[in-house]
Amino acid sequence: MFSEDLKGQGAILVAMSGGVDSSTAAALLRDHGHKVIGVTMKLIDEDLVSPSPEGLEPNGRSCCSFRDIVDARSVSQQLNFDHQVHNFSLLFKTQVIDRFVAAYVKGLTPNPCVDCNRFLKFGPLFERALLLGCEKLATGHYAKIEKCEITGLFNLKKARDPIKDQSYFLYGLNQRELARTVFPLGDYLKEEIRALAASKGIVNAHKPESQDICFVPEGRYDLFLEKYGIKNNPGDIVNSQGQLLGRHMGLHHYTVGQRKGLGLRSARPTYVLKLDPEKNLLVVGHESELYSNWAIINEVNLISGKKISQPFEARVKVRYRQTESPAKILPLDQNELKIIFHRPQKAVAPGQAAVMYQGDLVLGGGTILAAG
Repeated sequence: MFSEDLKGQGAILVAMSGGVDSSTAAALLRDHGHKVIGVTMKLIDEDLVSPSPEGLEPNGRSCCSFRDIVDARSVSQQLNFDHQVHNFSLLFKTQVIDRFVAAYVKGLTPNPCVDCNRFLKFGPLFERALLLGCEKLATGHYAKIEKCEITGLFNLKKARDPIKDQSYFLYGLNQRELARTVFPLGDYLKEEIRALAASKGIVNAHKPESQDICFVPEGRYDLFLEKYGIKNNPGDIVNSQGQLLGRHMGLHHYTVGQRKGLGLRSARPTYVLKLDPEKNLLVVGHESELYSNWAIINEVNLISGKKISQPFEARVKVRYRQTESPAKILPLDQNELKIIFHRPQKAVAPGQAAVMYQGDLVLGGGTILAAG
């Protein structure tokens, strides 16, 4: 199940988060003849993001903690390869956390995992790999890279495991990055990876999944943002006709599609439709109002590197935990695309990623700028 062209091609730097996936990726590469160097990226100031004095999340299910560094080092010692910790906390703050906070200030729903891949893992981290004499960078992502023999282009494809597939978060990769990246887990199911890790005696074989954004313990975005300096700014809750329905606690407590925690009484379920930071309004409505026929995306990346000059058909995913939906893609000016959905899509949130597919092939994607 391990691609022949990944066997015995020299040293590879493996990004190790401390979880079972990246640990098993390192083990697979080592077993297939590579010199492996494990590296854990120190990304966050734990005093900023963690409520506990030890810097460890209470539920132990977010990455980037001191515990994860210890776990990664334990695996490297067990499997007998070098492990290093590199400090990327300043870059992570400016390119991920600051962008995350700025998006919420603008009433957007950010996707920091996309930014982390784009601005840290597949750029600066690979530069460290070169300094360490490594030919390629490997991660524990569930995705595939295949080179087309006809065009010579590197293609990003979905993983074999449809539940764990992480190609959505990787749409920002380009040809140069794909050429020097390895995803050893692309042909495995998650349960196979756990079984393989257990068979090798890897110490974190049964470690729980990371569920939350790594710098937001227990998923409490509002508490993190307040600790980061955003203050509660109460305002009006209105419906799509502008009628006053109540008061909100501050827009950073809400996101498009949210139903719970609105504090409203209604005979029908009520959802967040829009956040208007200029007027400090929370716009809500019924489920039928939550659907969009189109979306405009900017910051577009096409993995092939080619420009789009004509409309084309694709399947589009506007949230990670969503099945792609057929759509027509129209090129606009200034690196923007318009997506016209064949079927209206629910809770299309500005700030999130929209990713385009043709079958298992990832074409690229961008940031949702507007929807309607």
